[in-house]
Amino acid sequence: MINFPRAKPSSLLVATIFAISAVSMTGCSNSSETKAVDRLEEAEALARVKALEARAETLKGNMPAASDMSASAGGGDAAGAAGGKPAINMPDESTIPDDERGAAIRRGLQIVNHTYKEMPNNVGNQLNCTSCHLGNGSEAFAAPWNGLPGIFPIYRSRGGRINSLQERVNGCFERSMNGTALDLGSDDMNAIISYMTWLSQDMPVGVSPEGRGFVKVNKELEPNPETGEKLFAEKCSVCHGDNGEGQYNDDGTYIYPAVAGDKSFNDGAGMARTYTAAAFIKGKMPFGQGNTLSDQEAVDIAAYFTHLPRPVKANKDKDWPNGDAPKDVRR
Repeated sequence: MINFPRAKPSSLLVATIFAISAVSMTGCSNSSETKAVDRLEEAEALARVKALEARAETLKGNMPAASDMSASAGGGDAAGAAGGKPAINMPDESTIPDDERGAAIRRGLQIVNHTYKEMPNNVGNQLNCTSCHLGNGSEAFAAPWNGLPGIFPIYRSRGGRINSLQERVNGCFERSMNGTALDLGSDDMNAIISYMTWLSQDMPVGVSPEGRGFVKVNKELEPNPETGEKLFAEKCSVCHGDNGEGQYNDDGTYIYPAVAGDKSFNDGAGMARTYTAAAFIKGKMPFGQGNTLSDQEAVDIAAYFTHLPRPVKANKDKDWPNGDAPKDVRR
């Protein structure tokens, strides 16, 4: 496919309209007063209009479908990836400004990579935000944050209401971090949002990138936790431990994070759901060997480890108040 220089189709169409208007005005002049040079200019203007119309049609054909434009966030080069979607990339850290905003961005990066060390009053386990949001929160198909500031607030069915991005972050603190919410206007919350916004530089607002969320798995597959236990021992336990307890250094930092037990996420987290966890496993696990498991293997492993002992989220019975809960929700 030919990659045309980036230009807004609307600009071309506006130019076309003005060109047509100019030609129409010329054509309306009294024929007896029109000079030969005017007719030459008219012919040239018509040719330019035809060229602009052809260019606009070409760009229109290369634009993503409306359904692609409505969902969410992205990252990196807006010229992007498959289907015309923007690609997810980690911006160069040299683009972080050397001012107060830059200090907030760097603080946000520090928090997401060292969450339980930096936020002990808000984290109840020994995980970081980037335990799941890999690559500094900017890795395709690992729930990247690129572009999220451009699509929130959005409706989320789990709460049955519109959520701000700050509320979404707090949902992770209360569930994935098994902790407590940050003050919405706190310096640390603003630092996290500043970092996410920096990740989203040059991203079209409201455009879903290639690689947002996780890869897709077949949710019609019937999970087999017994098979999952065998697969976990074979493919996962070398890093995450026989019982999902993870591997930790003497200072409390992890080598490989816990996926079960008190150091892991609670049963109200998205990763505690079979098909959500399976999608992450399918695309990213075993570490460095993503997309080597079948959908069925990923679903079976997820069905096993998500139901291992872990903290219990209070009041999760209030989730999905409109009765549209996914079938793998923990109750």
